[in-house]
Amino acid sequence: MDPSRAFVTNVKRLIVKVGTAVVTRGDGRLAVGRLGALCEQLKELNSQGYEIVLVTSGAVGLGLQRLRYRKLVNSSLADLQNAQFELDGKACAAVGQSSLMALYDTLFSQLDVTSSQYLVTDTEFRDTSFRKQLSETVKSLLSLKVIPIFNENDAVSTRRAPYEDSSGIFWDNDSLAGLLAMELKADLLVMLSDVEGLYSGPPSDPNSKLIHTYIKEKHQCEITFGDKSRLGRGGMTAKVNAAVCAAYAGIPSVITSGYATDNIIKVLQGKCVGTLFHRDAHLWTLVKELGVREMAVTARECSRRLQAMNSEGRRKILLDIADALEANESLIKIENEADVTAAQDDGYEKSLISRLSLKPGKISGLAKSIRVLADMEDPIGQVLKRTELADGLILEKTSSPLGVLLVVFESRPDALVQIASLAVKSGNGLLLKGGKEAKRSNAILHKVITSAIPENIGEKLIGLVASREDIPNLLKLDDVIDLVIPRGSNKLVTQIKNSTKIPVLGHADGICHVYVDKSAKVDMAKQIVRDAKIDYPAACNAMVYSVPIGSQETLLLHKDLSSNGLLNELVSDLRHEGVTLYGGPRASSLLNIPETCSFHHEYSSMACTIEIVDDVQAAINHIHQHGSSHTDCIITENHEVAETFLHGVDSAAVFHNASTRFCDGARFGLGAEVGISTSRIHARGPVGVEGLLTTRWILRGSGQVVDGDKGVIYTHKDLPLQTPLYI
Repeated sequence: MDPSRAFVTNVKRLIVKVGTAVVTRGDGRLAVGRLGALCEQLKELNSQGYEIVLVTSGAVGLGLQRLRYRKLVNSSLADLQNAQFELDGKACAAVGQSSLMALYDTLFSQLDVTSSQYLVTDTEFRDTSFRKQLSETVKSLLSLKVIPIFNENDAVSTRRAPYEDSSGIFWDNDSLAGLLAMELKADLLVMLSDVEGLYSGPPSDPNSKLIHTYIKEKHQCEITFGDKSRLGRGGMTAKVNAAVCAAYAGIPSVITSGYATDNIIKVLQGKCVGTLFHRDAHLWTLVKELGVREMAVTARECSRRLQAMNSEGRRKILLDIADALEANESLIKIENEADVTAAQDDGYEKSLISRLSLKPGKISGLAKSIRVLADMEDPIGQVLKRTELADGLILEKTSSPLGVLLVVFESRPDALVQIASLAVKSGNGLLLKGGKEAKRSNAILHKVITSAIPENIGEKLIGLVASREDIPNLLKLDDVIDLVIPRGSNKLVTQIKNSTKIPVLGHADGICHVYVDKSAKVDMAKQIVRDAKIDYPAACNAMVYSVPIGSQETLLLHKDLSSNGLLNELVSDLRHEGVTLYGGPRASSLLNIPETCSFHHEYSSMACTIEIVDDVQAAINHIHQHGSSHTDCIITENHEVAETFLHGVDSAAVFHNASTRFCDGARFGLGAEVGISTSRIHARGPVGVEGLLTTRWILRGSGQVVDGDKGVIYTHKDLPLQTPLYI
């Protein structure tokens, strides 16, 4: 259950409001299927003991459809040639009401549920005795498990322009539902619409986002409402006004889609569907923001204590973490296996499950890499450059931790270990948010790692963010979080980049290419291509191949290879390993394989796209057009061609006669990696400790002042890095 929906456990009486767009189809006819599903939901809830009051729109729309038909069949040819006729709205309401109620009565009768009808007007609610009698009657019906159905009696309403008359008690069925919620002391108001809830913009706009919790102080100024519904008088504006009114009177409200067959039940199960209106919502957000802010601030405080520790102290922490991982390997394995089993049961893709699984030897391998990292030179406070500005005035450029890192990653629990160890080595505070599929693995790894951090530093140096809903609040903290590192899908990286002012380090795609030149050695080419694909297809540095949608990595082959037999051998080997092959325009016809639609999609699976190119320059052009600047490789014995490729391909890592799988922090000797960056600012390629550092300037003088530079004789002389601090 979503924490913000916990109040539903105390709901007994609820008002359900059904909008015109739910009751009728686009052509004005009854949406019988949707109404049937609605009545089945209400039947189930009625049998569970919930007290349900239904407020329904749709009479005017139904009446309009029926009267148009009646007018049509009674019209002469001359009538039909005239301009379209107008129908009186009150007449439509009178005719449509009987059809609407007849349908509800039929549907509920089939489900052995009794319903009753109330047609009310705004004027009647001015009479206090009427309101009292109404409440008593409804209370009596609910005790008998009867479902009262309310509708505004538009046929006799005295208000002609309801939105121009602000003196009324209610103005449409939306405000009637809000009024009844307060009048009948309901526990919940559910308003069904033709969209999932309230959006930040037009629901048809792909950039619009569903607002899960409405905060009046924030959203009332940010959202511009569109037009009212096609037949109803209200629209989303009226629904929001009614929901806000009820919520601030103490009755939680939810606007959600009436097109789904079980949304009311989901709301009562506490699931995060639709938009919630609650008078305490602003407090929830404040608490969340304060909670994650405190986590970030505490991580910064701990990081400063870590930075002040000597290098041997930080080394000991890393060694203790390595020991703790090995000592708790069996417990870690149990939790990881539980995650893997759950992921398999939930039908996750094999590539994700492969990344999720901590295979035998993984923990010992991680511990070994941490020990290697611990024994590397201390990166903090290294003098990168020393300059004598003037006599007795020495300037040093030194390495310094960034501060607090936020790393959001998917699937790989081993990433948590690598990132945490790099944070300790570089003196940074760390906030981690892993994927829900690795929840148990991440929790035990975090517990084991933080238990090895001494009390004088504080275990909150490394924080584990529990809820996905905390991420938006964390991304607002550009004053206390210094760098965001997303590790996951293109969608994840793009969403984070578009949601924060904090600098983001990472790569959206892991699209890697292998180009086999005409001078390549047969055995070498086969070995590298096989390793680049088969060694670990789920990795982002694999020559990942794709099915024919979206975009994809490609094995590029020189056109002459089709005549010397290497092309057929490579294809045969890949098929033997179970790789599904797709072709570019040239390769598909030559090899008789399905043609791909595009070259720009990463798939962590056993599929490969092949294309034929004329020469190395054509390969370079293809990579620049379809690649992601990640890792690309050439296989050739021609050193001139190799140099052309190495200097011509503008990627973070470019290899000659070596598998793309070498693009890895541990293999590069970085000890571990926090991720791979395709950015051209700050770190690029595998990001180890150095990528988590920035620089500071330290100036040592002997009383000098600028004073317009009078009397200061600048020397700007480079000094050896080992020059004594004071000279």
